[in-house]
Amino acid sequence: MNADAILMMVGAESIITAVTVYFFWRVLTMPKKKEPDSYSDN
Repeated sequence: MNADAILMMVGAESIITAVTVYFFWRVLTMPKKKEPDSYSDN
């Protein structure tokens, strides 16, 4: 494998990892929604 291929592979894996971490972070730090309590509505 030549140097250009290694750089492209590392760059692609870095971008994919960064996007994955970003979206996991957004999901895990999302504020919780208040769900209606069906028992108190009765």
